[in-house]
Amino acid sequence: MKAKLLAFLLLVIILIIPQFGCKTAREDTKAPNRIIVYKSDTLLIEKVSKYTYQHTSFLNTDIFKNIPCNGMIIIHKNEAIVFDTPVDNESSSELIDWIKETMNSEIIAVVITHSHIDSLGGLDEFHRRGISSFAHNLTIQIAKETSFPVPQFGFEEYMELKVGNEKVHIRYFGEGHTIDNIIGYFPLENVMFGGCLIKAWGAGKGNLAEANVYEWPETVRRIKSKYPNVEKIIIGHGNWGGAELLDYTIKLFEQ
Repeated sequence: MKAKLLAFLLLVIILIIPQFGCKTAREDTKAPNRIIVYKSDTLLIEKVSKYTYQHTSFLNTDIFKNIPCNGMIIIHKNEAIVFDTPVDNESSSELIDWIKETMNSEIIAVVITHSHIDSLGGLDEFHRRGISSFAHNLTIQIAKETSFPVPQFGFEEYMELKVGNEKVHIRYFGEGHTIDNIIGYFPLENVMFGGCLIKAWGAGKGNLAEANVYEWPETVRRIKSKYPNVEKIIIGHGNWGGAELLDYTIKLFEQ
């Protein structure tokens, strides 16, 4: 009962407290220079670079509608790794089908970047399809204490996966948006998935219910130091950008 109550309160905090500081409707997808390769009422997929895509699903509550939540897909030599699931099992099924049928690729892993619904809301569908899931050990621990789906395999500071014959880095740099937030990096294209740890240009601080605002800028500084050649950063909410999003996030939380 206590775990279910905690899960409910966490869900309320995530959904009710305004956290995005950016457009929260599908008109955001009309921004220039965006290459939308798939679009339905529940899912958008955008080509970011040759091998990297952004998936966007839409969270709906009684109060807020069409809140865009982003994840990343890397596809190389008919293999795929997904960072964060869409917000529910239905849109996750749609994403999996697109990767399998349109891109003729097998999903070898899904990586969960923190323990909120916009990161693991559709994880049950990935498990139902036999897709292995990975997350920080803290994420697994938190998921076990709530009613959220539990990722299967954990790590502490760093793990490496391969997609096709290319490496994908998955690292924990410290606390920020949550205590467990991690990032993914694809060296072949210098593309990063910053998730909710990195803010959209012009965004506010957003949901601080589980944040460590004192460590947040230092965590992002460590990311910037480790990956100085990053060219594109996909974030949890809002339009992807470049390395300037790291600097923007640092400055935002130093204020």
